[in-house]
Amino acid sequence: MNPQPQPSNAFIAASWAALLAGLAAFIIGLWNAAMPLNEKGYYFTVLMYGLFSAISLQKSVRDRLEGIPVTNIYYGLSWFSTVLCILLLSVGLWNATLTLSEKGFYAMSFLLSMFAAIAVQKNTRDSQRVCTAQ
Repeated sequence: MNPQPQPSNAFIAASWAALLAGLAAFIIGLWNAAMPLNEKGYYFTVLMYGLFSAISLQKSVRDRLEGIPVTNIYYGLSWFSTVLCILLLSVGLWNATLTLSEKGFYAMSFLLSMFAAIAVQKNTRDSQRVCTAQ
């Protein structure tokens, strides 16, 4: 197992800032949107599901790379969940009565949030490994 260097404070801060910016943009956009509450709930649930599935996928991929046992079913479900939440958002936005700029806004803030959640999870794990090794 190759030891990973601890992530820099700048990268940790940038990852958290990206996560908070993506989440804030998406949620503020939903708050201000002129859509029914059930539709807002759908998009919010897809966002939360997407964040969880992305973190779960990052962890299971990393565990496998480091030789930590991960069952094939969990590994497959992590991939399936990540792809499914992206598909659910895509179908929801495709069928939504929003302008193209609004659809793009939600898609980009969603993807930023997912990417940032993966980076935050990676940084947390790398930092924890360095702390326990010392």
